[in-house]
Amino acid sequence: MKIILHPQRRNEPLTLTKAGDVLTFNGEAFDFSALPAGATLPADAISSDWITGKVERDEAGALIVPVALPHGPTAPEATRFPAPLENVPDGTVALPIYDDPAEEPQA
Repeated sequence: MKIILHPQRRNEPLTLTKAGDVLTFNGEAFDFSALPAGATLPADAISSDWITGKVERDEAGALIVPVALPHGPTAPEATRFPAPLENVPDGTVALPIYDDPAEEPQA
């Protein structure tokens, strides 16, 4: 699975877990196991504010999922400009930190 992160300033942090083809966003699960190789699920067919675009399964069978990455007002550069997450293992997905507590918000 490849997760493409789209940073967004939000007040709600995200807890994301993966179990096979199931992604769970803050307790709400989405199962993409029925999506066949080479297929695309349009964004408007998915009722989640966490999925930011179409979900695809490439010809090799890997899922590609665009996900909103919330961040706070003092998020570090690695959070505001994240790299895609490739070959994501099952379990809690390691996301960039939400906010940098050592920084003071800009007025």
